[in-house]
Amino acid sequence: MKDASKRRKSELYNHLKTAIMTLALRPGADLDEASLSEEFSLSRTPLREVLRQLAGEGYVDLRENRGARVSEMSHTTLRDFFLAAPMMYGAVLQLAATNALPQQIEALKAAQMDFKQALQSGSGADRAMANNRFHEITGEMADNIYLAPSFQRLLIDHARIGMTFYRPRDQKMTENLSEASQQHDAIIAAIESGDEATAAQLAIDHWNLSRDQIELFVMPAGLDVQLGTVARKTPA
Repeated sequence: MKDASKRRKSELYNHLKTAIMTLALRPGADLDEASLSEEFSLSRTPLREVLRQLAGEGYVDLRENRGARVSEMSHTTLRDFFLAAPMMYGAVLQLAATNALPQQIEALKAAQMDFKQALQSGSGADRAMANNRFHEITGEMADNIYLAPSFQRLLIDHARIGMTFYRPRDQKMTENLSEASQQHDAIIAAIESGDEATAAQLAIDHWNLSRDQIELFVMPAGLDVQLGTVARKTPA
């Protein structure tokens, strides 16, 4: 009985995670807890346990007496995302090159194989989730308690605002996806050899590749800095 409940909780967790990251559930959408409870045959207590886990990881917001909703995105969060992403990716990959364990490197290689397969025959959602798993593993490799929660939140929004990148509309975007895959291979090689400098530079190159495509579809009004740059204070 416990095993069945655990399995259903895992299924619900993965369902909601995928739906949120692929925009099947839109930012700010209310979750119908009664329907989810019925669909996954879970009582309120295990259902709320799953929602609390997702809230802790940044996927949903829990509101007292108002239920759960998908974490929102706004001009402010988009601005913060573009400012923080290159720094975060660089720090994570540099630490990954220092701290990666052999079994993690094998997991990263397997994730890259899944990504390549998704590029060949998967949907846009399949590609986004495969790419996300690749980068989740690099975050695990970094093994830093301060970076981990921030990086996890960054990956959620990168998947959501980058969904268009994984639905190629022209030859250029298809070529960029091929280049992204090649960069993944280079990242694996740098991490496996413990080359921190190369890993950090590849992080910036990889970010720039997806950023250029994201900017074509996401240009928040009110941004007063160039996307991907760090705002500097004007001297008094």
